[in-house]
Amino acid sequence: QVQLVESGGGLVQPGGSLRLSCAASGSIFSINTMGYYRQAPGKQRELVATITSGSSTNYADSVKGRFTISRDNAKNTVYLQMNSLKPEDTAVYFCKATVRGRLLDIFDYWGQGTQVTVSS
Repeated sequence: QVQLVESGGGLVQPGGSLRLSCAASGSIFSINTMGYYRQAPGKQRELVATITSGSSTNYADSVKGRFTISRDNAKNTVYLQMNSLKPEDTAVYFCKATVRGRLLDIFDYWGQGTQVTVSS
């Protein structure tokens, strides 16, 4: 079993910054891609940013230049630095990790989600 524990959400004014963290633990052999997705009320879950084990990154067009994803492989942790936040960034943010377990099987795991609210 693998657990993803997220932290760092909250309420911030437009133009402000937040940093999300997501730590994976459990029966882990290696972690391939890690990333963040978000879901606003009444909308489908959408990709925000991903990062591979080799640190290649991918961003949604709506966050390019404002968000930065990074990871610490030694800690099995991914970070999302969010700057210049806009009201439209308001959503529940979910961490996702593609994990190879100790039996070399591969599964996707999701965090519990953390609320980000951008409002004055």
